[in-house]
Amino acid sequence: MARARKETIEKIKELMYKPEKIRNMGIVAHIDHGKTTLTDNLLAGAGMISKELAGKQLFMDYDEEEQARGITINAASVSMVHEYEGEEYLINLIDTPGHVDFGGDVTRAMRAVDGAIVVVDAVEGVMPQTETVLRQALKERVRPVLFINKVDRLINELKVDPQTMQIKLGKVIDQVNKLIKNMAPDKYQEWKVSASDGSVSFGSALYNWAISVPYMKKSGVGFKEVIECCKSDNVKELAEKCPLHEVVNDMVVRFLPNPLDAQKERIPVIWKGDINSEIGQAMLNCEPNAPIALMITDIQVDPHAGEVASGRLFSGTIEKGVDLHISGTHKVDRVQQVSIYMGPERVDVERVPAGNIVAVTGLKDAIVGTTASSIPMTPFEEIRHYSEPVVTVAIEAKNMKDLPKLIEVLRQTSKEDPTLRVTINEETGEHLLAGMGELHLEVVCHKIERDKGVEITTSPPIVVYRETVLGKSDVVEGKSPNKHNRFYIMVEPLEPKVLEMIKDGEITMKMNELDRRNKLIEGGMDKEDAKGVTHIYEGNVFVDVTKGIQHLRETMELIHQGFEEVMRAGPLAREPVQGVKVKLVDAKLHEDAVHRGPAQVIPAVRSAIHAAILKASPTLLEPMQKVFIHVPQEHMSGALREVQGRRGIILSMEQEGDITIIEAKAPVAELFGFAGALRSATEGRAIWSTEFAGFEPVPTGMLEDVIRGIRERKGLKLEVPKPEDFLS
Repeated sequence: MARARKETIEKIKELMYKPEKIRNMGIVAHIDHGKTTLTDNLLAGAGMISKELAGKQLFMDYDEEEQARGITINAASVSMVHEYEGEEYLINLIDTPGHVDFGGDVTRAMRAVDGAIVVVDAVEGVMPQTETVLRQALKERVRPVLFINKVDRLINELKVDPQTMQIKLGKVIDQVNKLIKNMAPDKYQEWKVSASDGSVSFGSALYNWAISVPYMKKSGVGFKEVIECCKSDNVKELAEKCPLHEVVNDMVVRFLPNPLDAQKERIPVIWKGDINSEIGQAMLNCEPNAPIALMITDIQVDPHAGEVASGRLFSGTIEKGVDLHISGTHKVDRVQQVSIYMGPERVDVERVPAGNIVAVTGLKDAIVGTTASSIPMTPFEEIRHYSEPVVTVAIEAKNMKDLPKLIEVLRQTSKEDPTLRVTINEETGEHLLAGMGELHLEVVCHKIERDKGVEITTSPPIVVYRETVLGKSDVVEGKSPNKHNRFYIMVEPLEPKVLEMIKDGEITMKMNELDRRNKLIEGGMDKEDAKGVTHIYEGNVFVDVTKGIQHLRETMELIHQGFEEVMRAGPLAREPVQGVKVKLVDAKLHEDAVHRGPAQVIPAVRSAIHAAILKASPTLLEPMQKVFIHVPQEHMSGALREVQGRRGIILSMEQEGDITIIEAKAPVAELFGFAGALRSATEGRAIWSTEFAGFEPVPTGMLEDVIRGIRERKGLKLEVPKPEDFLS
């Protein structure tokens, strides 16, 4: 095995320099549809693990937590070599998580790859998370192929005949194509998957076999033989005649693009700099002898080497000792080691050229999503996650002496996982950690104790609400403490389409001013307001509609700081604000700069915005989740009772054989402990999953109690504040 591994590493080092022979791909799917088991097979085929253990070893789930829970938590990379029609190809593969709480890892992995194998369970079909991960791939211009797994279950468990089996498999292909058509209509004709051309393969990752139409012609094994082998429990013979790794890797090599072709399509989508510049052309052409452009998609901590930043190298050649500019900082870091990932371990190499996935140490100022480059350049587009952190836990060090260490550990943790938000509650001094869900936070807290050696206590999970306004306020005057500066502010709801466009990254302050104005108008904003937008922060907009006020320009940065402070913690319950348009309609400023410094301007702006929000019919928004439940008919009533008892709304119900598919929507606050309750109500027969469904107003009858509950927890006065509380 060691000798084979050494040979593989030598081949990888050689193939790295042949971009036409490289395939960068990810494996994406709904939870438990077989991604990691499929990866085992591909690794066994490449001689990296034993064939006997393929499908059972779960080589890429090398973290203790993953093994204990039986799920993938971290996206893991591996490089391997595959031979197709006498030629060798380098396949850089990333195995991604399927659980909705770890969707951030999928989004980040999609930035690093050019193609994706979408894995779908033949029995369960296309599930909600399949849809989410496919959307993430298509948004990053990553080309999909389809592997339909667990075909043996159709034969042995559901006892389907050949005709029913083909109908069921055809339905899965149609569902995937429908998603591609809706999400990437311009690429549909080129990217739709089809059994006849071989961009779809069928098989069983657990039993190591697969077939596709081209492979049927090559091997002489068709569905008839597959059914016979499965029924007679002769899957070993099937795995010898149609080894899964060969069928799937052939599909990858044939249909997924190499970096030379992929970057021509992907760069204009993920990078908004000047395509005709030196770096723009270098990335389009995947040029190794050019400035370095590296997109950081993952950061892990190695106990021996420190922080390891990995990502996709779009241009240049990276080697030990090169200095790289880190976007968003004014710092230059020096690369100390260059390596490639082989699952749990890294293999050091001299250098890595453009078109590959690379791991480097020494980039201490990089965070996930930053661009590292040898010359200053426009950074890559921000990686946008589909969910938002909606569940929070308060964390404290068990021993006071560990407090400084805990602060450092939390800083490190948020650097490794950008879907986490770490804040310090100044009133209570506690550290708050916000994540995608209960499981996400549970795993992170366990990791802090296990890997970072800090014993912590955590509060029960708390839901993160958002504050917003439903109406328009009067103009409110905010005075500075020295009474020499006055700001006249009003607030109103932000146009819903504009909010959506901001969340999707279609409108940003980095855009050209004219383009931004046109986009805002397209979203329904008034022309004058669109012209006056000076700041966008966390789904809120600041608009300056004043005319000719002296000294306003040099004071604007402080005004924005006051605006940001309120948007981080609104007046109702100190929760983040969303969907609010703040308008500065007039201002009176002292002519001497000394009298309009931060201590004067920020409190004046802050108090005026706080009061204006309270005058504009403020309310709370609560995070919602869609809940999908597959349950046998006889247990349907138990499942429905659980959903409806948690303020859930049933959106649809479908029957498929004796299984009822329920789609519902419920507040995150009501879903704590849902897994155990559903298990009891359905005798463990229900399969369920969730996906983030945005924010909705808290029912009016509950609003006051919810606000009081949050204020009490945060140690604030229980009475809901009034506008005059903020105005001196």
